Amino acid sequence: MITKGIRGAITVDENSAEAIGSAVIKLLKEMVKRNNIEVELISHVIFSVTQDLDADFPAKYARINLKWKDVPMMCFNEIDVKGSLRKCLRVLIVINCSENFIPEFVYLDGAKDLRK
Repeated sequence: MITKGIRGAITVDENSAEAIGSAVIKLLKEMVKRNNIEVELISHVIFSVTQDLDADFPAKYARINLKWKDVPMMCFNEIDVKGSLRKCLRVLIVINCSENFIPEFVYLDGAKDLRK
């Protein structure tokens, strides 16, 4: 077994706990679905948010709503690059997997612009 990372991002409608929570759940559920992720195989998860999202910790919603209680998670601020996408939440899920696993990255809502 080796480890591989699965990237994802989503924009958040507003800087509120409810909006951050909804975005986290929507993004993680889609990442799990598209990559057939088994929670037991997650090594760790890293969240980053743009500096305009400070109403709550994204990891809280994975831990509570998705029951990822035993998954190590951390939250960070993205660097503030002029002209970059605002109200953006990014995630890197690192999983233990076989060498032939090909991750499908997930970019939702306004974050789809990151892949253009």
